[in-house]
Amino acid sequence: MAKRFGTTSTLAYALLGLVARRERTGYELAQLMREPIGFMWHARHSQIYPELARLEKAGLVRHTLVRQAERPDKKRYRITPAGRAALRAWLSSPLDESPARDEFTLRVFSMWLARKSKARALLSDELARHEAMLRRHQEVEVQARRHLTLKGRLGEMHFANYATLRRGVSYERHVVDWLRWLIAELDTR
Repeated sequence: MAKRFGTTSTLAYALLGLVARRERTGYELAQLMREPIGFMWHARHSQIYPELARLEKAGLVRHTLVRQAERPDKKRYRITPAGRAALRAWLSSPLDESPARDEFTLRVFSMWLARKSKARALLSDELARHEAMLRRHQEVEVQARRHLTLKGRLGEMHFANYATLRRGVSYERHVVDWLRWLIAELDTR
């Protein structure tokens, strides 16, 4: 990680990646941390503002105060050259080997101890959740392809967005197929 830039937080790099695309308010960043970033990285709303303050203290982002008459003033954050350099350094740094933490798969590993009806209910709920996520990703993919057709080719930022979207579609397809197989196998036992 790029510790010399004052941060080792993955959330910090997620926020830098969002403000590198364009200036954003803390509220906009919180919304984007739900979707699309929430598909790949989770952060609570209460983590975002303190992280923005740390990023600003480290000189990686700056804010502009936007005065509002009927609401509290808001801050619009933009990435600084140092923030862009930190993000670039992080992008090319080696990944830490993080242990996989997948509670659902861990439950499937011991599923043989559960009553069949309870196991099937768990699997069916998970299948419905992943089918909904797959539909959502596919809707976004249709829009992205339409954008691609209109523009003729993807710009670098749009290509990165599209690449992560394709990963999400592929992942959800795989999980849906696996869950359907698992339910069918459970039904035959």
